[in-house]
Amino acid sequence: MLYAVTMVVDLPRDLDEDVRTETLAREKAYSQDLQRAGQWVSIWRLPGQYANLSIFDVADHDRLHEILWNLPLFPYMEIEVQPLAQHPSALPADQR
Repeated sequence: MLYAVTMVVDLPRDLDEDVRTETLAREKAYSQDLQRAGQWVSIWRLPGQYANLSIFDVADHDRLHEILWNLPLFPYMEIEVQPLAQHPSALPADQR
């Protein structure tokens, strides 16, 4: 199943610098592992915000929830999830 997920990050300004650095490093490694596995299909920065729009391709809602819940930055995020459905006017990938 495909999902569009918007993640807005709000790290506390007084967060210990070592904790911040370590958390961001874990977040990057975790997201890149999921990208390599094909579950985190793409990630796009939202200009002017500490936010991203990501596309996930996972088996079901439960798997997406597990992925999001385990994000190291999850405690500092506001997340919006939108399931995606194929549009009838979309060209097949091999015709683009």
